[in-house]
Amino acid sequence: MFLIYKLLTIIFVIFSPIFFLIRIFLGKEDFKRFLEKYCIYNISYNDKETIWFHGASVGEILSVIPLIKKIEENKNVKSILLTSSTTSSASIFKKIKLKKTKHVYFPIDEENLTKKFIKFWKPKVAIFIDSEIWPNMIRNLNKKNIPIILINGRITFKSFNRWIKVPQFAKSIFSKIALALPQNKETHDYLKQLGVKKIKSVGNLKYFGETKNKININLKKLFRNRKIFCCASTHNGEESFIAEAHIKSRKKIKDLITIIIPRHIQRTSSIIDDLQTKNLEIVTRSSGKPIKRSTDIYIVDTYGEVNQFYNLCNLSFVGGSLIKHGGQNPLEPARNKNFIIHGPYTHNFDEVYSMLSKLNISAKINTTDSMSKLIQKRIAYKQKIKVAKRLNALGKNILKNNIYEINKFLQ
Repeated sequence: MFLIYKLLTIIFVIFSPIFFLIRIFLGKEDFKRFLEKYCIYNISYNDKETIWFHGASVGEILSVIPLIKKIEENKNVKSILLTSSTTSSASIFKKIKLKKTKHVYFPIDEENLTKKFIKFWKPKVAIFIDSEIWPNMIRNLNKKNIPIILINGRITFKSFNRWIKVPQFAKSIFSKIALALPQNKETHDYLKQLGVKKIKSVGNLKYFGETKNKININLKKLFRNRKIFCCASTHNGEESFIAEAHIKSRKKIKDLITIIIPRHIQRTSSIIDDLQTKNLEIVTRSSGKPIKRSTDIYIVDTYGEVNQFYNLCNLSFVGGSLIKHGGQNPLEPARNKNFIIHGPYTHNFDEVYSMLSKLNISAKINTTDSMSKLIQKRIAYKQKIKVAKRLNALGKNILKNNIYEINKFLQ
């Protein structure tokens, strides 16, 4: 099986220039930096004690930033490398001030390219985030005796079923992970079956986050005294649903404005085209235009500001839950003292939503009518202080435990 995988990655490398050119044309790749995926860099690098973190995209990168900041405080740590695969995550990194950390794109998982990557960066330890399992990279790290840690590990039922169909191949990869820190019990059980020998459950790292208690004054002025409903990480099809709920809610809440923050901002034009058919007045963040009393929808088509908008409002919808995507992380709005509305599909975060439901700070909806009723009921929601304190304490403890386990490999 591994030989087949190696062959497929070689074939992909041969045809990848066409693939990347198409993605550059679509705005999904960085023309100036896509060569990093072939391990072609415009810098020299001589550090030999690099701590390497890898996360696929924005969510994974944001979840690990507080951890990286703590590790940067370690005087023995001279350099940290952070890799990711998407342009959105690279844009987020530019806005974060880190002293010892560099960012490059993760290479194509092909035998020679992964060897080239390891030789260039010389990582002391490799720390993969969430569900990032790359066979060639893991095998070549193992050959160099570089320990591999999986933090905030997540294996879904769907991905587990794919891996278990090739048990020998799966075991040859997962058995090379020196330590796995799963984010839930389901993942713990799956990792054990897939061959990981050392597993410690320390909780979901996404419970910790750097919330900003001060409201952005410019944002507050922009929205004046409008009642705000924030919809974040929305996927295709969800914006139309939200717009219908907005129209129904506006009959009762005259000064309502709905903020939409798409999961992929490249979809902004198509979202606007769709919502304009409903006779809604729309303003985009990038346009810099002021919000009028008649403005219905404000679309945030910029990166790195989600937390500020959560901090501005009391009520949020978390996307990816009205479609069979499985939901997005609801912990950021929870930490910002929001009441959270979500759809029926939240299997990616079942344990998190279960806890939020017990705390009475979230509710499931299935129709535009049920969403509209919740908007009217919860638009002025105020989270109890003890709930915020509980979430904050839980997050700090999980972060502390992750740092403790990682530090064992940094001695």
